[in-house]
Amino acid sequence: MLVYYSSASGNTARFVARLGMDALRIPVSPGDPLPAPDRPYVLVCPSFADGLGRGAVSKGVIHFLNDPARRALLRGVIAGGNRNFGAHFACAGDVIAAKCNVPVLYRFELAGAETDIARVRAGLDEFLGAECLTP
Repeated sequence: MLVYYSSASGNTARFVARLGMDALRIPVSPGDPLPAPDRPYVLVCPSFADGLGRGAVSKGVIHFLNDPARRALLRGVIAGGNRNFGAHFACAGDVIAAKCNVPVLYRFELAGAETDIARVRAGLDEFLGAECLTP
């Protein structure tokens, strides 16, 4: 399962739609209810950073991950971005991975290319299929 945040540009939403997997969307509007995943998931989110890398993770994603029950089901992160930001490309993934102790599984630019879609599908099948089922 995927949980994703997409801004008004819609790049992340287009990327997730092309993956063709079950997905829940974190709303853009702070007043809308947050999704409640009931099984482990991978988070897909864009990066929003200034020239120094500040503000990389959207407030919606931060609010979503502040809930311990939702955070406990997080297994990895896939980050989107724009290569024009150089060293800060897709840096939201690094921030989330460090804070939540999960791996960055992939980074893609804008809405991703066909090769990104193929790699992510294959990687998620392997990653999520390999999860240990013992307590």
